[in-house]
Formats: sequence, C-alpha cells, structure tokens
Amino acid sequence: MKNSSAELTQDSGNWPPPHNKRQAILNAAADVFAEQGFAGASIDAIAVRAGVSRQTIYNQLGDKDNLFKVVVAEITDRSSAGFFRVLDTFPVAPEDIGKELVQFSARLLRKALCDPNGRWLRKLVETEGTRFPELFETWKEYGPGKKYPAIAARLAQLAHAGYLEIDDPALAARQYMALLATDLRYDQQLGRQTPESEIDRMASDATRTFLRAFARKG
Repeated sequence: MKNSSAELTQDSGNWPPPHNKRQAILNAAADVFAEQGFAGASIDAIAVRAGVSRQTIYNQLGDKDNLFKVVVAEITDRSSAGFFRVLDTFPVAPEDIGKELVQFSARLLRKALCDPNGRWLRKLVETEGTRFPELFETWKEYGPGKKYPAIAARLAQLAHAGYLEIDDPALAARQYMALLATDLRYDQQLGRQTPESEIDRMASDATRTFLRAFARKG
C-alpha cells in the first residue's frame, strides 16, 4: 500500500482539514494504514503523525481495531458522496446519448473511481478483507450496494425513454461499471497513475462497447 498515502495527502479535497483532534487522528491514521497496512501500523506512529498523545487516541477512538473501522467508514462515506455528486449529472434526457454518456463516464472515472479515497478502499479490500470480513460486508452494502442500484435506476430511465434496450437494469449496471473499471484496475495493480488522456480513452471505449450492446436499434 505504498502509493496510497501520498495520493491521499496530495489531494486536499479528499480529507478535511484537521479542525479538531479527532479529525487529525483520522487523517493521520489513514496515512499510516495506507503506508504500512493494518498489521504494520501502530498507535504510536499514528499519534506522532497526528501530533497527539497515545492516550488521546484511545480516549477519542479506542484501540487500533476500532480506529481502523472508523477510518474505513469515513472514507467509504466520502467516496460514496463523490460518486453521488457525479451521478447527479447523468444524462437522463440526452440529445446525443453517445456523446453525453461518454462525458458522464469520464466524469465518473475521474471523480468517483480514480479518486484516492476509492483507490484506498479497493486496496484495503484486497489486503485486509480476510481480517475484517464484517467490515467489508458493510463496505459492500454502503459502497457498491448503493452505487450499482443507483446506476441501474438511471439506465432504466434511459430504457423507458426509448434510448436503450435493457431487460435487466441491474445486470446492465454491473456490466457498465465493469467496462469502465477494466483498464483502471490494471493500472492500479501496477501502482500506476492513470494519465488524463487515458481516462478519456477508457470512458470512450467502455461507453461505446456498452452502447453497442444496449442502444436501441433503428
């Protein structure tokens, strides 16, 4: 998890400024967990990074297990909020469905799938999921569990309006999201920052493939 901390720290829009000790601890904990994973992280290292005492962390947030759960919950909330802000721009009545859905897909990649919060969470699912299965069941419920149905509802609107031919909106939503994430996951596995120009290409390729399958014919 070497690259995640720098990404979180560099993007000040993802973590709120530490107006109080609790937020300072959460910010520091996210960085330390990202750098060292759960097993390697220590309360002492988090305390030093936050500029507080070890006892302050225990008083504010409890032991390392609980601190980790709180950090994941907060990042999940922030990642989901970013996703739904982008979803508000979904083209439900497009004049040019190909162009407008490509533009939406690019926004979704940039603001919801490529943001440091989302990358941090996906990495944690891979590395810590077996240790905290109940935690990531909650993540699935409040992350993908809310996002995919929301995308499905928008696709169903397009189908109802005659733009798409979809029998199963839930399946179509999963396929759309999988198409968007295919190349992105490869970059993330390599620890590679996806260039802006490639995000546009990914959005275009994924959307055009999706529309070839689901756009209304004739």
